Amino acid sequence: MIHFNTVMRVARPTDNLKAIAQMYLDGLGFEVLGQFENHEGFDGIIIGHKQHACHLEFTHHQDVLVGKAPSQEHLLVFYLADLSLWQSACHQMETAGFQSVTPYNPYWAIAGKTYEDLDGYRIVLQNGSWKV
Repeated sequence: MIHFNTVMRVARPTDNLKAIAQMYLDGLGFEVLGQFENHEGFDGIIIGHKQHACHLEFTHHQDVLVGKAPSQEHLLVFYLADLSLWQSACHQMETAGFQSVTPYNPYWAIAGKTYEDLDGYRIVLQNGSWKV
């Protein structure tokens, strides 16, 4: 079992390190938590909220192209129960340059919106609470 104080970080490569990081900073209201350059040929930016135990890390391996997302089902899903907060968050995503797209899985369109970043990875903003 993983200890409850564990921080979870989702890391993924990109060919657009600075642009992708800025999209997520602006779109999700995150802040830069750390960054590194030329660590064994890798550059990276870690973003999130200091008070939350989940972060996103974007990396770029110098002189290596990684291309677009491997599928339309590579999703990060955020649940926002409050309607006005959800509407504001959707507007913020669009202002940050995320493209509103039709979800591959129609379930995400019932009470949510799906957005795609420059690399083809997707974010779902779901208007509701996640129930176990």
